[in-house]
Amino acid sequence: MRGLKSTIALLVILIGLVAYIFFVERKKPAADAPAVKSKAFAVDADQIEEIQIKPAAGEASRVQKINGTWQLVEPEKTQADQGQVTNAASSLAALDINRVVDDNPSDLAQYGLNPPKADIAFKVKGKSGLQHLLLGEKTPTSGDMYAKTPDQKRVFMIAAYLENTFERTPFDLRDKAVLKFDQSKADGIEVVHDGMTTTLAKSGSDWTITKPSKMRADFAGAEAILTGLSSAQMQKIVSNEAKDLGKYGLDKPQETVTVLSGSTRASFAIGSKEGESNYARDLSRPIIFTIPATTATDLEKDYAALRSKDMFTGRSFNTARVELKRGSETLAFEKSKDKDGKDVWKNGAGKVMDTAKVEDMLTKLSNIRAQLFQDRVDPVLKMPTLVATLKLDNNTTETVTFARNGNAVLANRADEPGSATVEVMAFNDTMTAIDALK
Repeated sequence: MRGLKSTIALLVILIGLVAYIFFVERKKPAADAPAVKSKAFAVDADQIEEIQIKPAAGEASRVQKINGTWQLVEPEKTQADQGQVTNAASSLAALDINRVVDDNPSDLAQYGLNPPKADIAFKVKGKSGLQHLLLGEKTPTSGDMYAKTPDQKRVFMIAAYLENTFERTPFDLRDKAVLKFDQSKADGIEVVHDGMTTTLAKSGSDWTITKPSKMRADFAGAEAILTGLSSAQMQKIVSNEAKDLGKYGLDKPQETVTVLSGSTRASFAIGSKEGESNYARDLSRPIIFTIPATTATDLEKDYAALRSKDMFTGRSFNTARVELKRGSETLAFEKSKDKDGKDVWKNGAGKVMDTAKVEDMLTKLSNIRAQLFQDRVDPVLKMPTLVATLKLDNNTTETVTFARNGNAVLANRADEPGSATVEVMAFNDTMTAIDALK
């Protein structure tokens, strides 16, 4: 009987506990539920069409969205940095009030808001007037900063990192690209370096040096100039007028690079060095600015630096015939199809060769690269160690003469001026591969 009473008592306690949880505890908010932050403004970023930044000290700025593109209109008119301004607009639209610290402050100065450090104003499409965000000092922990809007007394806190988003100078907000051009439409480059002019022309995906002489250009080198120019950024503006160019070494630039797109030309000049920077200018604009010295170095190219380092464009897969002359000995191999449609290589006598060995030799031959160019054809090339001629699938032919000179190997292409010092190991590997074909 006593056991039954105990069971009933426990059951009553359990029912009471369940009822308490259901009717009381479930109505309480979760203790760890995060507080919902309110927005400082009810606005969409894409509806903001003007932003004004007025710091307590320094120059004010104003940007406007014109035909879908942000433009800096004050203190001067120029293209704006689209990323910087778009980020500011997005941050205004998404601005969270982390906490209200004072609903009715008696002294705004204690928050750095009398006067404010900066006044960020913006205009929304379809609405008259401006909305303002006043920025004050950072909190003692520096994790937040004080802010308010002029239409309300309250002072609230926003994330301190937004200081770098909103407090921007006119230079921060302007487009800092050193030269404007469409890289995809570029079909020519002209480089004037140390008094020598090098011109390159693009046909399809191939670059060719046309001046001082016609020769193959290094694709990566040519594209690197375009990429370097399109991504280069100003560090600072030192003069708004192109006056006293000699002061900046721009009366006789150490290098001038011109990008051609059809009949359009965009030119960029590099002047003297200033510490870790170089003076520079876009010749279509009056301003003089600085760029990192590393950028200037990357752009300083002469024709030798822009030449293709590959001695052959032919590869094992696009070569139809190869002829190798060593002294009085000549080896020739021609590619054809067998009855199954597979590629086979035959020698001059019609003997089918070991395809793997022929293609290995061609791979090693095509791996030979120039290390250094000289304008003249070295006399040692009159006594060649090897003369290799490739006939490619497109019916073009390329011939390269090689000669040893002590521990060095020199080479000359029949269709290009001068000669080159080439990689000795690659040449030796090629000679070994040729011996394996005998």
